[in-house]
Amino acid sequence: MTSYFSRRVFAPMLVLALAISPLSSAFAQVAAPAANTASATDDNALILTVFLKHDQSRPLGELNAQLEKQGFYKAFPPAGVEVLSWNVVMGIGQIIVLKLPATRIREINRVLEDTAWGAYRTEFFPTYDYKAVGLAQHEKALKP
Repeated sequence: MTSYFSRRVFAPMLVLALAISPLSSAFAQVAAPAANTASATDDNALILTVFLKHDQSRPLGELNAQLEKQGFYKAFPPAGVEVLSWNVVMGIGQIIVLKLPATRIREINRVLEDTAWGAYRTEFFPTYDYKAVGLAQHEKALKP
C-alpha cells in the first residue's frame, strides 16, 4: 500500500523522468513534411472536402488580415493539389473540395493548421470517387 507522502513525491519525479528521457521525444509534435508535388492518379486519388468555418464574432476584414499575416493564400492550396471547387457559403464560411494523392493528406492538414486556424475552425471529410461504380450499378439494374 502506497502512502500519501510517497505518491505525492513519486508522481512529480516520474513526470520529470519521462520529460527528460529519450522516449519523451516520441510524444513531441513532428515537423511538417516537406512540400510534395505528387499529383493524384486513379489508383491513389482522394477527394477531400474542407469546411473552413469562419469566426462570426470577428469582422471579415480582421479575418482576412489574419489569413494574410499567417500566409494562408501563399501556402494553400499546395502545388500539385487540384481544387475541384471553392465556395463561400453564407453563415458557414468556405467549402473547398480538393483532389490529391492520399499520401499528401497530412500536408493539407498541416498547411491549414499553420495558416487558417484562428480565422477558421476546420472540418475534413475524405472521400473517394464512386461515380463510375455507382453509374455501372445503375446501368446493371436497368437491364432486364
